[in-house]
Amino acid sequence: MYLEIHKETEERMKKTIGVYKEELAGIRAGRANPSILDKITIEYYGAVTPLVQVAGISAPEPRLLVIQPWDPKTIPLIEKSILKSDLGLNPSNDGKIIRLVIPQLTEERRKSLVKMVKKAAENAKVAVRNTRRDSNEKLKKMEKNKEISEDERKEAEEETQKITDKYVEEIDKLTLKKENDLMEV
Repeated sequence: MYLEIHKETEERMKKTIGVYKEELAGIRAGRANPSILDKITIEYYGAVTPLVQVAGISAPEPRLLVIQPWDPKTIPLIEKSILKSDLGLNPSNDGKIIRLVIPQLTEERRKSLVKMVKKAAENAKVAVRNTRRDSNEKLKKMEKNKEISEDERKEAEEETQKITDKYVEEIDKLTLKKENDLMEV
């Protein structure tokens, strides 16, 4: 009966990890990675459109991103969106493609990126803990409705805690890896 709750809890926590991984991919290390542009959108024919849907993005060199729009008229829109973003990159174009040179990270910028990573990690942990709380509330409700016994509830809560610990540990590992990537020179 409470196995469904554990399954749902685990699914929600997996989604949290997925969102956290996407967030980490958007925080740039010193190397060019097309995923840092995932959150960039442009106003294209009256609709807000993700950059990846209007251009090809590649990293031909470790410190260079190349954006090749399928419609050259979108170049000014793409440049404007990149400049408005918090990426701190200056696009340059030759009328056909946009080049983004990824500058070497300063020590100060690295530290501020690490702070961003830690904040994102804490948000992910809060989401995991909220999922645990929701699961435990459902178990208490089941006990109150005489669907499960007190012992079964306690056992199920222990299992929920094990699942929570597993995902918090995964968040910690991802965070440490990203911090190490950022602090590499």
